[in-house]
Amino acid sequence: MDWLLIIVMLPLLAAVAVGFVPGRQRRVIRGITIGASGLSLLCALIAFLSFEIDGELKFETKVPWVESLGLYFHLAADGINIGIILMGAIVAFAAACCANDITHRVKEFHILLNVMIGGILGAFASMDLFFFYFFHELALVPTFIMIGVWGRGANRNYATYKITLYLSLGALLALIGLIGVYVQTGAESFSIPDLIDKVGKKPINEAAQQWIFPLLLFGFGILVSLWPFHTWAPLGYGAAPTATAMLHAGVLKKFGLYGLIRVAIPMAPVGAQSWLGVLAWLALGNLLYCGLVAVRQKDLNLLIGNSSVAHMGFIFLGIASLNVIGLTGAVLVMIAHGLLAALAFGLSGHLYRQTGSLDMSRMGGLLRQMPLAGSALLMALFAGCGLPGFANFAGEITIFFAAWAAGLKTITVIAAWSAFVIGGLYMMRAIRNILHGPRGDDWAKASDVNPLIATALGLLLAALLVFGFAPWLLTKGIEGEVTKIVRLAKPEAER
Repeated sequence: MDWLLIIVMLPLLAAVAVGFVPGRQRRVIRGITIGASGLSLLCALIAFLSFEIDGELKFETKVPWVESLGLYFHLAADGINIGIILMGAIVAFAAACCANDITHRVKEFHILLNVMIGGILGAFASMDLFFFYFFHELALVPTFIMIGVWGRGANRNYATYKITLYLSLGALLALIGLIGVYVQTGAESFSIPDLIDKVGKKPINEAAQQWIFPLLLFGFGILVSLWPFHTWAPLGYGAAPTATAMLHAGVLKKFGLYGLIRVAIPMAPVGAQSWLGVLAWLALGNLLYCGLVAVRQKDLNLLIGNSSVAHMGFIFLGIASLNVIGLTGAVLVMIAHGLLAALAFGLSGHLYRQTGSLDMSRMGGLLRQMPLAGSALLMALFAGCGLPGFANFAGEITIFFAAWAAGLKTITVIAAWSAFVIGGLYMMRAIRNILHGPRGDDWAKASDVNPLIATALGLLLAALLVFGFAPWLLTKGIEGEVTKIVRLAKPEAER
């Protein structure tokens, strides 16, 4: 069964279907989006549970597009992307359920939302370099429009311009790097597996790798909010509609990290070894600087946004370790953070709808006023602190071991201190200000999450706990694939 084709096409077909529905029929429009994302999630779950780990691509769809140029519409799953696709489908369904804060031009918003979901899932499922990039851009363009038209706050327009400028620059640098890979390999196909196989037999010239890898590193890095190119992220998420923030921070942002692991390191391994030390120190900028900025935030969305950027530092550190443990941990944290970011932004969106404010100094007593939302936020904050039992802990502790084993001992100590001290500080501050104490004035007429949103957010939380208590469900597939990447990048090393 071509599960990936179904998963990718369902939201794109939903976008077309919504286009034929009169704009006044809002419930029908929302129902189509939720139904399509729910079916995509069901297919993703079936694909994940039936995935066999044998080193071969699964659920493959390969259709010629421009055969003379070696372009194929090629979707496939392996141990790395199958878990990310499942995470993306979970977040997409949750975002669709939380999109009820849009009250004007609902039809247009849901068309863009479905296109964004289809683009996200397509980017991670693609095994062709052209469609890998194309689907990312297909998801990115609706992001700019949704923030500009349906965003909130006085800085909405500025946030739109800034996020458009930064992400367009990152996408351009990555595109130049990808073109460099294609040209330097002399390949006759855009197939990522074929390109990696060709590079394994005849590596790209080392001098070329020294300019290709930094282009990919900083291009993909900007898309992920690598310090110091991170300032677009908290501002953009603070202005974005709830569903947009959930999808971008949760899933689309991971495209750059996925690109580093899937494309940059295998294609330019010598360049990677030259530049990953720089990446390790920049990762500390994410962890330390953005963590300290998060401590000072009074707005819940800005706290979540800066915390999200800070947590990217763990993943960058895992990638910089360039060993099997580190890359496995990096993919695991990508999935865990995607679920957590979506949960946190979904909850903050509900609080904003109920109170019209996210000023934490005006909050208090949420657990008493909204037991469900308050309990979910408490669990999300615990997960953000790296509490054992959540998937974040499993990935982060793995990365610490990997970085130490890679000789990055000073960076590992600083990163651990940042995680447990700075991270704990801003999370505990949020718990004190929002969940406990006297009830804030804004809570007087606030109501708890409805059953639909509770189900969606509960699904995100359940996935965090399942993968926290049983990370092997993900790592058993990831490890085999990243082992191939490490052997290609460091032939002398097994791990």
